[in-house]
Amino acid sequence: MKALLYIRDHNSLEQVILALCVAAAAFAALLFVRRMLSSRLHARAAQSIAIWDDVLAEVVDSTKLPFLLWISVLAGLTQIELPPSVETLPYKAMMVLLILQAGIWASRGVGTWVRKRLERSTQAGDGEAITNFGVIAFITRLMIWVIVLLLLLDNLGVNITTLVASLGIGGVAVALALQNILGDLFASLSIAIDKPFVVGDFIIVDDYMGTVKHVGLKTTRIQSLSGEELIFSNNDLLKSRIRNYKRMNERRIVFTFGVTYDTPADQLEALPGEVRAIVESQEGTRFDRAHFRGFGASSLDFEVVYFTLDPDFNKYMDTQQRINLALIRHLQSKDIALALPTQTLRVLGHAGALQGERPPAPEVSSG
Repeated sequence: MKALLYIRDHNSLEQVILALCVAAAAFAALLFVRRMLSSRLHARAAQSIAIWDDVLAEVVDSTKLPFLLWISVLAGLTQIELPPSVETLPYKAMMVLLILQAGIWASRGVGTWVRKRLERSTQAGDGEAITNFGVIAFITRLMIWVIVLLLLLDNLGVNITTLVASLGIGGVAVALALQNILGDLFASLSIAIDKPFVVGDFIIVDDYMGTVKHVGLKTTRIQSLSGEELIFSNNDLLKSRIRNYKRMNERRIVFTFGVTYDTPADQLEALPGEVRAIVESQEGTRFDRAHFRGFGASSLDFEVVYFTLDPDFNKYMDTQQRINLALIRHLQSKDIALALPTQTLRVLGHAGALQGERPPAPEVSSG
């Protein structure tokens, strides 16, 4: 009230009206400039592939009306005389608003940059970039608003050094109370830096498997093969044994088959080489070995090892199917029978059976 009385007593009506007109004109001019810049930057961004055009357009759009209004008020106050006791208050308030507006500009700019990079990375299938950007955006925004808070407190006369020192003990207590949340937060940072997996990777965690869809600050979401979404705590996830199949350059396959015991030795000896020819005839394979492994309960067992140069599971199954069919056709052409689980019952005769003596028990052998 005293400030208003001072303004009335020390300024003419014409000065007050001029101050109001200057403030109104400044506000209108600032709104016009913001709108013109926004429209031009958005038009340029629509025609350009550069991300910074979108960032600048969003930053201009994030300019708040209270900030523009207070600039206009300051312009009007230059036309009148203020009381000495409050002469610096408008400029202190302007500094507070400027710091807040700068934080809003920086936060919007970072958010827009991350969003545009995420869109491009998603289109390009860059899972590594998608994984990193979420964590980068959070840490950057957190740092921005911490700096904004410290600057505000400093401008309001708070001793920052004393405040930071006093928060030391309180910070330990808060860290203990939030240790699980902080553990997940640091785990997400570790995932972003170390990259044990990225978005789009197919992983197996214990008995669960699926494709990584999202890596957040606290949890990681995985789309399972059966369709449901699995949610893991980042901290628990890093403590588990993770098998990342997306990182495979080639897939190693081991399969076995058995033939009957009446197969001639010459055919058994030739069979590994014939199997090799079948495997090598398939496109995208690299043969490793084929051996007569041993004697089974009812079969002579062979073991075959080869690699598919493409780790894709569906392509591996297609290749294995072609090998199986070719192997069956080859065995049929050589009159070699695949072994089935069988038992042979052998009954041994006994001369005493004619005199009513009890014959010995039959012998059972596998073969």
